[in-house]
Amino acid sequence: FSVALEELTMAIVVDPDYAPAHGARGLVLYNIREMALADRDFQQALNLDPNDPELNNNYGWFLCQVGREKEAIPYLQRAMKNALYETPDRAYLNAGACYVKLGDLDAAEGFVQHSLLIRPNNPQALLQLAEINYRRGQVELAGQQLSDLLLKTEPNAEALWLAVRVERKLGDRLAEARYSAQLKRKFPLSPEAQELLKGNFE
Repeated sequence: FSVALEELTMAIVVDPDYAPAHGARGLVLYNIREMALADRDFQQALNLDPNDPELNNNYGWFLCQVGREKEAIPYLQRAMKNALYETPDRAYLNAGACYVKLGDLDAAEGFVQHSLLIRPNNPQALLQLAEINYRRGQVELAGQQLSDLLLKTEPNAEALWLAVRVERKLGDRLAEARYSAQLKRKFPLSPEAQELLKGNFE
């Protein structure tokens, strides 16, 4: 990330009013856990170009990641409503994730389903539906949805962590151990692997 950070900083020095460079640097700073600096860059980007749907989506996503879900929603809605946005499904999906964190599973499902209308069979949206059903206590349905998804796509850390929790609830200790091992081996530094190590299954 250091090279990207350096290049973006140089781009901003050359043209301080170029909003996409501030937005891109915000994402890089988020990835190296510099949250305050990332927040400042996202806000600067939006000050320069408040209606840019990609900037609104990315800042909404960022706010949701750092526990500021209620603040995130207006930015995501601005992105969704922009007719020029080429990937509005991402904003709907991010809103769904925010509402999951807020505990409003019905709203979350509505946004995820809308995302799927725009981009059918998106693995991340299908994973989010399985997560919503798991949180509703529909563990067998979540497990079936997840199994279908894992047949079609290589699992990310989020999918493996949901698989661990589903199998734990279903009482299949062998499957739970198998998914746990995969998560620790493939994504040892992920937040999901850290939750596994802490034993935070809910």
